[in-house]
Formats: sequence, C-alpha cells, structure tokens
Amino acid sequence: MTTSAMSGASGNAGTSQRAGGSVKAGGAERAGVSSGAAEMTVVTAFAGMRRVADVLFKAGCPDCRAALELRANALLLAIGATSRTTFYSFTCTECGSAVRKPAGERIVELLTGGGVRTLRLHSTT
Repeated sequence: MTTSAMSGASGNAGTSQRAGGSVKAGGAERAGVSSGAAEMTVVTAFAGMRRVADVLFKAGCPDCRAALELRANALLLAIGATSRTTFYSFTCTECGSAVRKPAGERIVELLTGGGVRTLRLHSTT
C-alpha cells in the first residue's frame, strides 16, 4: 500500500519505490518528515525472529462429528486437474477415521499458505 493510499493524498507525494529487496516511501520531505531514517531490508526486519507460531486448522470429522484443531503436518493437500480431484485429507484424532474433503480455491490458498504438504496429481495419458 502506498503512502498516498494510507493518508488520502493525491499525486506522487506518496509513491513507493522498490529497489534491491528494500522498500522506501518517497515524498517524506513534502509531508514535513525527515527522511534521515535508514532503509529497512527484509533481513534486518526479521533479524531477531527465531520461530513463527504454528498454524492450527479447524476441521470436522464426518464420522464422529468431532471438532478438531490440526497442525499443518497432520494434513495433506492433493491438487488435481479438476475440482473433483482437488482435496485435503487427515486422520481424525478422536476416532482414527481417514477423512477426505474437497478443497476449493480458498481452501487451497489457506492450506498452502499455512505450510500444509502438497501433492500435485497429474494424468499419465
């Protein structure tokens, strides 16, 4: 998001410039703010970070009706050529049933973004 979009200003006063992996907001001098601050790179922004919090996915078992919270490593996403062959699967932690549910575009986006293992299916013909 550019500075002009955040402040509601128009023109080129808030354009963002991207160079070599760092982001610098231009036009700070026009707003009366000193631009003496050093540019921040991705490396410096995450320098002290050691671990990202685990993502928990909520799912339900159709057999025992248990409401589950599963980590990414408990799920598998299979992406096929059609919506019928795109699904995610897991084993119910309550009853042990193997569960397979369809995965639409939004589910695929959430699962892949959360680190779920992905298997790409393709035909051999």
